[in-house]
Amino acid sequence: MEDKAIISASLNDVRSAPRKMRLLVNLIRNKEIQKALDILKYSKKQKISSFLRKLLLSVLSNWHRKYPNLSVDKKYSLYIKEIRVNQGKTLKRLRPVPQGRGHRIRKKSSKVLVFLEKR
Repeated sequence: MEDKAIISASLNDVRSAPRKMRLLVNLIRNKEIQKALDILKYSKKQKISSFLRKLLLSVLSNWHRKYPNLSVDKKYSLYIKEIRVNQGKTLKRLRPVPQGRGHRIRKKSSKVLVFLEKR
């Protein structure tokens, strides 16, 4: 096994704006995986934190699949090396307003990419 093991996972088209998603992502950046899961568990933004918890559990599962003989313990403390939030597709809708007009509603989505590494 190489010295630096990096595992990744991605989450596409989450129906939440990237600006709102980055508020939680900034809290868990460069944290250990268990500490990040605890932060997300007790977060106020339940909808977004549940998506991010599933993503972290997915990247942890990817790590177990790639390195099945290694267990997550103090010897291999995994941390979030990099986590990025980018804007995904935007759904454009029209909301009717008086006098036959329509105002644009833009429903934004996010793409999240996370990289996990052992210290």
